[in-house]
Amino acid sequence: MRERALEGALEARLEAQVQARTEANREFFAEQSERLARLCHAMAERFARGGRLIASGGSPTARSDARHVAVEFVHPVIVGKRALPAIGLAAEGGSLPSQVELLAMPDDIVIAFGAAADASDAASVVQAARARGCLTIAFARVGADWEFEPPTADRYVAQELTETLYHVLWELVHVFFEHRGLLQGRTERRTHDAGASSFLYPFLDERESNLEPVLDDVRRSVLMKADEIGALREQTLTENRMTLVDASVALRRSFAPGGKLLVLGNGGSATDAMDVVADFRVPAAGGPARRAIDLTEDTGIITAVANDIGVDAIFSRQVIAYGTRGDVLLALSTSGNSVNVIEALAEARSRGLETIAMVGYDGGRIGSEAIADHVVITRSEHIPRIQEAQAGAYHCLRELVELVREDPPE
Repeated sequence: MRERALEGALEARLEAQVQARTEANREFFAEQSERLARLCHAMAERFARGGRLIASGGSPTARSDARHVAVEFVHPVIVGKRALPAIGLAAEGGSLPSQVELLAMPDDIVIAFGAAADASDAASVVQAARARGCLTIAFARVGADWEFEPPTADRYVAQELTETLYHVLWELVHVFFEHRGLLQGRTERRTHDAGASSFLYPFLDERESNLEPVLDDVRRSVLMKADEIGALREQTLTENRMTLVDASVALRRSFAPGGKLLVLGNGGSATDAMDVVADFRVPAAGGPARRAIDLTEDTGIITAVANDIGVDAIFSRQVIAYGTRGDVLLALSTSGNSVNVIEALAEARSRGLETIAMVGYDGGRIGSEAIADHVVITRSEHIPRIQEAQAGAYHCLRELVELVREDPPE
């Protein structure tokens, strides 16, 4: 009876979390869609002049966002999207304003991550960037050219909205590279020379005065993407609600006697692993900070193993080093097929660790072969949306762990 009551309470909390996220997502992007379209155009102009994206984050959570947006721009995962120059700066490199002063050039774009609670780092970065002539973006009122404050006091929901926002910027900035005549000197009314293709694609010869229709198309695309992630996040949290409940109980069972959480992923999922660990290492929902280790953090270990043994072993070797019976491993993968993730999950199981996986598509090998004990599937093939929905899942998991008020029986 007690276990059924616990499950019911956790499911009810998940439902409330879904509603809060859906409402905040709808409100935020409805309000900001036109501004985001214009920002995409402003960013495209900077990139066209040779500018770069510089993302900075002082806190552990802000660092994960800075690393995430940088890897998305530098290593595009959508066919047809060009790589754009970007770098992520974090506190391990020293003073963030000093790093910006050293590295930023006048045509660069600087994104300063940091919520209102830790906005001092972002404010200093923005000040340094503006002094260098950079276009500045921030998520709190810190004096940036473009400021986007998520309409929520929930730090997890705010981070999810921020992640969707910079994914949308990355996806839609490319629209203006297809209309290069709209990128420079709007007062000069340059035309886009479509050459011999003009009879097939007459819109490519539009004059720069036709910027507004393109901006409106981008605005509508922002709203469409926001609707897509709203539905996908709801699917992820609703269809997988019992998996998330069971995983939260398993985590609480591990933490009670002193166990720890190991987290891993590749690329953008690696930066999400950073975010998971940052979240667990601070108190949440009335509970204490929890023991967590980020297996993507130590580049010396990762590159040594990759170079001397192979990329497939970069996580499993760390599971051997850090994992003990009773710990929990959380693996993030958009495909569910990454060999180094699968090998880490197998190694964890062999050593008596409980395993959780958050995967996209149809679950991949991890889902079809039940390689993890708890598999959360986000049913999409669009990598940015998968990662955004997974962020909602692991944020909810963090809170649910603390709602398991009594240690579950063995």
